[in-house]
Amino acid sequence: MRSPSEIKRVIEGRLRSYLSRDRTGIRREVLILFVKTRSITIAEIVAELQKRFTVTFHAIASMVGIIASRIGILRATRNADGLNSYELKEKYVDIVIGIVGVA
Repeated sequence: MRSPSEIKRVIEGRLRSYLSRDRTGIRREVLILFVKTRSITIAEIVAELQKRFTVTFHAIASMVGIIASRIGILRATRNADGLNSYELKEKYVDIVIGIVGVA
């Protein structure tokens, strides 16, 4: 079984690898939104990103799915309206801030 520090190193490696393929800056902006907000839906992410980028709901949903499942730093919850909302797991906030450089 992996120790907590080893898990954090693995997560950090996955996150750096994921961001190394970010040609447009959208992936970085998605992560910044997760740091700045406690809980956010895909629709809210799309609305925020469409102010600066040309994005589709499907593309952002796919990005969030990858961040949640492959990287493993997001928690999904269903709210009263039946919408999924996503939040950055507290134990990974410092890693994400260190990588994306948000204060």
